[in-house]
Amino acid sequence: MQRNYWPTTQWQTADTADLRMDSQKLSELEPLIKTEYSNINGIVVVRNGYVAYESYYNGYGPDDKNHVASVTKSVISALIGIAIDAGFIKNVGQKVLDFFPEYVHDAADGQKREISIRHLLTMTAPYPFEDWHEPLDKMCMQPDWIKYTLEMLGQNGSIGAFKYSTAGAHLLSTIITRTTGKSAREFANEYLFKPIGMKEIPDYEMKSFGFDDLFGANVKGWVKDPNHNSTGGWGLTLTPRDMARFGFLYLNRGIWDNNHIISGAWIEESTAMNPNNYGYLWWLREEDGVSTYSALGDGGNVICCIPEKDLVIAIASAFVLNPADRWTLIKEYIIPAVID
Repeated sequence: MQRNYWPTTQWQTADTADLRMDSQKLSELEPLIKTEYSNINGIVVVRNGYVAYESYYNGYGPDDKNHVASVTKSVISALIGIAIDAGFIKNVGQKVLDFFPEYVHDAADGQKREISIRHLLTMTAPYPFEDWHEPLDKMCMQPDWIKYTLEMLGQNGSIGAFKYSTAGAHLLSTIITRTTGKSAREFANEYLFKPIGMKEIPDYEMKSFGFDDLFGANVKGWVKDPNHNSTGGWGLTLTPRDMARFGFLYLNRGIWDNNHIISGAWIEESTAMNPNNYGYLWWLREEDGVSTYSALGDGGNVICCIPEKDLVIAIASAFVLNPADRWTLIKEYIIPAVID
């Protein structure tokens, strides 16, 4: 797709009429967000490569970073693709235990030995907990998160059944470090963030591993575990504009200003619809003839990509329990604003 410019240094805005968007419909967003989506700190809507709508709330501005929670997983997915493109990792069929030889204690555990990178990416590896009841707090109390996760891996269930695991994404982050020699944060800064104009993520020392340091008010940069592995399933802080840049890279099939950042084949593979509605750490949706893929994080953090409408929606939010569904906002107010 030909682009008039690339938002590497800054996003450009354009008149909604030129972008074929209904300004009246978009004007309904502000009062709605203030009343029904009050934990939204920032929203950026990009159409045809230009910012069509941008607004901030709760004292936040365009340069303020937000903890985007599980949106981090989709960034890890991109980094795995980049690491494969660069030859650090062979392919998604590589077995997880091959990267952790010092942790292999029970050679008789056949199921564990069969789990691959693809199973971690698609959330189809077995774990002993019930689905959506992962004991993350237990992992965070361990001196060695990887050892704890590998001991759980492969238990209770069979390979191929969907079971959402944040700890599994943390294994992927550690695989990036073991194959590239860089933390996921360092690798992302060099191979992903800097090339597309996203802000570099500095290294912040973890003062402790309490709730606020891992998930809450003290989260800065990119959280890391006691062994300095960047958290794979959460812990990244981004501005809404940078969230939009990441989505825009995917919308452009991994190309940025004539440079291949991620292979188009990886993006296609990552976002191909399947019965679980879940790709390589991306949530997939087909509804009313519209196909989307989204990075989703707790509290209502979203990067929603709608290729056929050349649309990226980035929403940064403060964590609250049971936030209003962002898809309702996107489906009823933003998509209808597009004039086909």
